[in-house]
Amino acid sequence: MKYQSIASLRARSALLAGSLLIGLSLSSWAQSNVTTFATGLNNPRGLKFGPDGDLYVAEGGTGGLNPTNTCDQVMPPVGPYTANVSGARISKINPAGLRSTVIDNLPSSQTTPEAGSGVSGVADVAFIGDTLYALLGGAGCSHGVPNIPNGIIRVNANGTYDMVANLSNYYMTHPVQNPSTTDFEPDGVPYSLLAYKGDLYAIEPNHGELDRITPNGQITRVIDTSAIFGTVYVPTVMTERNGSFLVGNLGSFIAGGANVLRVTTSGAQKILYSGFTDILGIAYDKKGRIYVLETSTGDMGPVPFTGDVIQIDKQGQQTVIASGLFFPTGMTIGADGALYVSNVGFGPPPNGLGEILKVTIP
Repeated sequence: MKYQSIASLRARSALLAGSLLIGLSLSSWAQSNVTTFATGLNNPRGLKFGPDGDLYVAEGGTGGLNPTNTCDQVMPPVGPYTANVSGARISKINPAGLRSTVIDNLPSSQTTPEAGSGVSGVADVAFIGDTLYALLGGAGCSHGVPNIPNGIIRVNANGTYDMVANLSNYYMTHPVQNPSTTDFEPDGVPYSLLAYKGDLYAIEPNHGELDRITPNGQITRVIDTSAIFGTVYVPTVMTERNGSFLVGNLGSFIAGGANVLRVTTSGAQKILYSGFTDILGIAYDKKGRIYVLETSTGDMGPVPFTGDVIQIDKQGQQTVIASGLFFPTGMTIGADGALYVSNVGFGPPPNGLGEILKVTIP
């Protein structure tokens, strides 16, 4: 099977993780600059610091067993999906590393057992002012959640939410130029969310697109990477720098086949740095250095304990500053200048093995 999407990566990673995580302690690290900041998470993904100083973490959740046969399904072996409409949540972690729940009972779905039962749910979070928004990536009828679409939700202070934008519907009514023919996801698997100048931006890897969403739910496409790179580019994550976006991608699971692009809000694209593998996180610091999170550095497929963080200095030199990570899936930078990484972001039950690592920059 050719693995070239987030869904395929999630499924393959979970399959490989199954025999390795049982009874394994991930709480200690040989590297002095890597420490465990928080534990007890269920497939943690994107994360951002809120205006209150706490770290907010999107969780893929626990998956589920409820099938659906009322719509187009994701083709085997990744699909058909099963789901739990209340299996995912958003957590926040205080400066002491203590976790609490911001909102739960959000949809979580999983691939077939043959594909590792890889889980998706809440993919990422972002703030506009004091308002928390979240990106649902495990919902939609093709994921076993017929009554809740993939989309952007606004989280209310009382633990409820409002659907701001129905991304499932947008993906279906505004197809990209060259959709995948081998592992197409009708509802998409949106993965990265960013707030910039009062709007939200979301990356969908399976179709290959970056979309702008206003707070009142209007959606417009910024780029269609499938029109330029075909289905092998697979954009995954982004951050904003100096008025444009830094975007990382998976490539086609070939070591060294991923890039960092600069994308403007008008859709212009330029490759800045190359030679990466399976990018699932990107950030930069006050000194202008860029940090790239590779979930795996294996060739032709994900390999556990090969995730790392690479620093790119202003001259373009690349240096590994953390390694040996277990399928890390998200990264952000804190006010303290340290990087915070979602680790064990892909993996099968038992749940609760996900963690946040703190990487101090040398």
